[in-house]
This record gives sequence, C-alpha cells and structure tokens, in this order.
Amino acid sequence: MSTAADPMRVFDRRLHRRRRDRAAATVGQVAPILDAAAELLLDRLDDTTRRFTRALDIGGRGVVAPKLRDRGIPFVVSMDLSARMAAGAGGLPLAGDEEWLPFAPESFDLVVASLSLHWVNDLPGALVQLRRALRPDGLFLASLPGLGTLQPLREALAAAESELRGGLSPRISPFPELRDLAGLLQRAGFALPVADAGTLPLAYRSAMALFHDLRAAGETNAVLARDPRCPPRALLPLAASRLPERDGVIPAELRLLAMTGWAPHESQSRPARPGSANARLAEALGVEERSAGEKPGLH
Repeated sequence: MSTAADPMRVFDRRLHRRRRDRAAATVGQVAPILDAAAELLLDRLDDTTRRFTRALDIGGRGVVAPKLRDRGIPFVVSMDLSARMAAGAGGLPLAGDEEWLPFAPESFDLVVASLSLHWVNDLPGALVQLRRALRPDGLFLASLPGLGTLQPLREALAAAESELRGGLSPRISPFPELRDLAGLLQRAGFALPVADAGTLPLAYRSAMALFHDLRAAGETNAVLARDPRCPPRALLPLAASRLPERDGVIPAELRLLAMTGWAPHESQSRPARPGSANARLAEALGVEERSAGEKPGLH
C-alpha cells in the first residue's frame, strides 16, 4: 500500500528527522520557549510524593533532561528521532523512533515527552509502547500543541496560497483536540488518565521572526500531503502581511495539551464495585429517601 493511501500516515518521518538534524545547530535560539513549555509540564512532578530513579526524555531538545536531573533523578535517557538532536539533549543520548521504541518492558519509572509526539503517525500505538516501557506505578507525562495553535498563521498562509496559486496545500501540521487525549491514554492501558490544557502566549516583532523560530526548532512542514513544489517566492511575505498585529507585535499563542497517566499497579485507587456502598446517600444528606419517580408528599 502506498503511503498516500494509508490513513495512518500523515507525516513524512524521514523528512522530519532531517529537519531535526538541521535544527540541532539552531535549537538553542528557541530554548526559552521550549524551557517554559517543559516547566509547565514538569510542574506535575511537584504534585506527587513518588520518587523516580530511571527517566526517559523523548524529544526534549536540551531542556527536559537537565530539569529531571535537577529534581534528583539520577538516570536519564534522552531519545530523539535525530541522532544530532539526541547528542545535545542532556541525558544519555539515543537515536530512536517513537513509533518503534527500542526498550524492554518496565525499563523506566518516568517518561516525559515535551512537545514531541505531535509528529507521530500512530499516536495510539506509540502510547501503548510507552506504557509497556514503564514499570508498574510509573508515570507518563506529555505535552502537545493543541488545536488552535498558530491558527492565524494557518489562515494567512491559506489565503496567500489561494491568491497566488488558486488552491491550497497543507502548510501547518494538524493538531489534536483535548477531548481525544484522555481516551487515548485509557485505550493504551494507562491508569488514572488526565488531559488538560494551558496556554503559552508568545509575541513576535515580525512574521519573519516567527518563521525563523519554527525553522530553528525543527518544526517546519513535514506533512505527506504537502505540495512538493517550491512555494512561490511571494508566499511568506504575502502571508506575513495578513497576520494580525496587536500593539506593534504579532501574537502567536501556543495552546499546550498535557497528558498524565500511570502504569497500572495494585496500590492505585480503583472505582468501587457497583452495589458495594455501605452508606445511603439520603442518610448522608439528611433527607428522606424516595424511590425513583415518587413525588414529595405522596405516600
């Protein structure tokens, strides 16, 4: 089956790896953004008394592994699709594919994927593999850009390309919706799945500065359905002219979706068995108990 006919293949993973190889030399230019996103995700570690000793950092681009070590985690593996990016990630470097994890079951007690899983074709399959790589009662933390991220840029590029070529091609990756993530965690076998959203507000003095940061981070277009032709020279300037400005700057909101899940363990709380309650709700509320459909005052 060709990749174009395979609905599970949205991204050109080879192209994305090459983009990350190239970005390994420039990613430091966007370190403050990556650092802020990582802090928002890793704040969840401060809410648990669990102590971790073996962590996997996926696609952390040099900001996640040092933060894990600062939190007292002695063993950190930094895996990236790009060997060059992994080499500068801050942990024990490993070039690996999120879609084909090279780890034995129960290798880690913590997995962190900060802004990296949105380039995975089979996210449900990757989550299953990540859960298997966790020890029982191990924690999985991940953040992804959510639907609405770079929406003004998406619209500006679409309008500019439509004017120049009379048609559209994908220029920005599709992003997930919050409502889907907790279900994905549950399907992958995680216990206590939680998905929540936050916002990282960004502002740029020019549209070209925004384009420059996307390239420096290795976040440029790798959608399989993209137009293989070189974009018109006028595309970016025309799109830039259509981006909304506010007080002399261009806002570019990063909507962060966070996923939290635990590898199942017998010590974790579970829902009570139906019919197992040993107290009546009416008694706890101090009201008279009635059967379903019974109206007050009628006996």
